[in-house]
Amino acid sequence: MCSMRHCEMTGGVRRTPVDSVAAIALALASGAGALDHLVMTHPLNPADAIFAEKLRSALPDGTVFDATARYLEEPRGLYAGRSAVVVKPRKVEEVATLIRLAGEARVGVIPYGGGTGLVGGQVASEGPAPLILSMERMTAVRAVYPDENVMVVEAGVILEDVQRAAEDADRLFPLSLAAQGTARIGGNLGTNAGGTGVLRYGNTRDLCLGLEAVLPDGQIWHGLTRLRKNNTGYDLRHLLIGAEGTLGVITAAALKLFARPAQTGTALLVVDSPAAALKLLSMARSQFGEMVSAFELIHRQGFDFLTEKMPEVRQPFATPLEWSVLIELGLAADMDPQEGLERLFGDAAEAGLVHDGLIAQSSGQAADFWTIRESIPEGNRRVGSVSSHDISVPLGAIPEFIIRAGEQLAAMGDFRINCFGHVGDGNLHYNVFPQVGRTRADHENQRDAIKACIHDLTHELGGSISAEHGIGRLKVGDLEKYGDPAKLSAMRAIKAALDPLGIMNPGAVLRQ
Repeated sequence: MCSMRHCEMTGGVRRTPVDSVAAIALALASGAGALDHLVMTHPLNPADAIFAEKLRSALPDGTVFDATARYLEEPRGLYAGRSAVVVKPRKVEEVATLIRLAGEARVGVIPYGGGTGLVGGQVASEGPAPLILSMERMTAVRAVYPDENVMVVEAGVILEDVQRAAEDADRLFPLSLAAQGTARIGGNLGTNAGGTGVLRYGNTRDLCLGLEAVLPDGQIWHGLTRLRKNNTGYDLRHLLIGAEGTLGVITAAALKLFARPAQTGTALLVVDSPAAALKLLSMARSQFGEMVSAFELIHRQGFDFLTEKMPEVRQPFATPLEWSVLIELGLAADMDPQEGLERLFGDAAEAGLVHDGLIAQSSGQAADFWTIRESIPEGNRRVGSVSSHDISVPLGAIPEFIIRAGEQLAAMGDFRINCFGHVGDGNLHYNVFPQVGRTRADHENQRDAIKACIHDLTHELGGSISAEHGIGRLKVGDLEKYGDPAKLSAMRAIKAALDPLGIMNPGAVLRQ
């Protein structure tokens, strides 16, 4: 029997060194092969004591440091950075100076935001020790224009602080991630971060009007426009967003703000299958249009992991069911979210799509629901996956992907699978774990085969092997395997043209 229960849970322009002119000319002429040629003929140099002293003489006191452990680590422990120099500039002119010096010395530069990236884009474990460019001192909110729905911030502002500054102006900055208390907006832009609000508001790319950035030759691009219409040639903003610091350093951004929803409603609904979840999404959007702010799919395995590893996280059901959907509505002042969610549940139950659910009765109860969803990645980490995948497929292909991936993995061995994610935009986090009593080490020899299985199927269904985390260093080989040859050729040509010395985040996104 279907039932609905209300929740009781509470500077300057670089002068190109003479000996690099020929290499640059060849890079521009050669296009796709230019990167390989430059690496072979002009290898990078380490950020050594001599280079550090040059930086100290050109930058204000207290700007150059030796790298401590936190700059050489990343959340998954897959990479350990080389001993390096860290520079913490306060102004864009200082960024331009250090990029110019890095080019003259042919030293690699890794832009560093909050260090929360999950594909190794912020850590180099191979090659000469790089210069780490930390944006942590560039944290000014330069201006807020509430009537324009625009905010101008520096790249080092923590995402949660961007959200808070918007709230202080009675506006919403909708980018929301589990790491928002640590992640910095420059890194979010550099990776084109996604999160839970993509369904309604888009990726970070869609939330940016203009950029200020330092290009690989040390020039400052003053593209910090607040314009929403600007057809003046190539859009460098979209070239730099998602480039993961390989084409330049983002130093500030003009961000889009939105009116805050007058009413918010949150519910956790139990569905029979991913196919039913997609039909529920279609029904919700038919009833509420673009006011569906989030639509998250959660598998029972995620609840089981929280019970096993994070029992302090309060769970809504005594016995978790196979599939659940966390839905959030952001409504106008004249709309009642409780009434709307109850009507949605009734219609969905009549259609056979849902058979149980909870509606949050307060903001605290809604926060409890979101705590469950946002705790799942940490529960995964504590269990220890054999192989984790951030993939996307067309919405209609989600049920087929989940069924076929499960069947193919079952033929390879006995695994636990935690499939969850932002199903409203097609993004699944499909993670494979050992059974109880075994560890990831027991399946070390299967990791590559498991990844190939998931990525091959994703590619076959017209999906992407990187939905929101980026390529970094972890997925360079995957990009080469699954990427469109014409796109890869164009990417290499762009990299060679803008960064002919190969100093910007070397080894990330494109092999170097």
